[in-house]
Amino acid sequence: MAVIEPETAAPGDPAAAWLGALEARHLADLRPAEVGRALRALSSAYVERRDRLARGAALDGAGKRAAFALFYGPLHFLVVRAVVRALGAGAPPVDLIADLGCGTGVAGAAWALECAPRPRMFGVERHPWAADEARWTCRALGLEADVRCGDLARVRLPARASAVVAAYTANELPEDARAALLREVVAAHARGSRVLIVEPIAKSAVPWWPAWADAVRAAGGREDEWRFPIALPGITGRLGRAAGLDHRELTARSLYLGNH
Repeated sequence: MAVIEPETAAPGDPAAAWLGALEARHLADLRPAEVGRALRALSSAYVERRDRLARGAALDGAGKRAAFALFYGPLHFLVVRAVVRALGAGAPPVDLIADLGCGTGVAGAAWALECAPRPRMFGVERHPWAADEARWTCRALGLEADVRCGDLARVRLPARASAVVAAYTANELPEDARAALLREVVAAHARGSRVLIVEPIAKSAVPWWPAWADAVRAAGGREDEWRFPIALPGITGRLGRAAGLDHRELTARSLYLGNH
């Protein structure tokens, strides 16, 4: 397992301003204590009631939506940014990043911010609230984005997409949709796209991972596991501690198909 040292959002980093705006946006009508309680419920759904995730249970109330945006959004942003940096996936430049099952848009945005010039982002998300939040995320980070609300199983990647990311997405899909996603991203790489898949390290969340890893290695890609210590910034850290989710170390697993 590779140990990496990601940078947190520092002054001058676009992510620092985004995190501040995120806090103001989601705590305008909710108290931190309310969001903390919702985060505990949300964490329980991810760990103990994963069958409910496909039905949208993670986002079924204002408190859970705020918790998702303020805690899991920054968490996933920091993980994907660290992985992109470790893989050197920000170069050479890309024109368009397709973020599949984009949630609040943080994975595609994290990759885009590592590229110069900044690419455009195309996102697909089934939940209307999350799709709208992804549009806001990209605006807040100064990224040009086209985010569409739709079923990932029926979406085909834009032929012009030069990078594809699916972060914390495949584990929430039914088996047939997950198999279709694997075929789609492998085909995208065959057409010339870089592909990054990021998922939790826990094997129980991704029992299908070995088959995916075999398919990616057969296509010339690599599999990695990552671990890094971190002090979660601002409201993300405060909410995590209040909910008993005091992350001092983040972990992830990834599959990457790089440049031909």
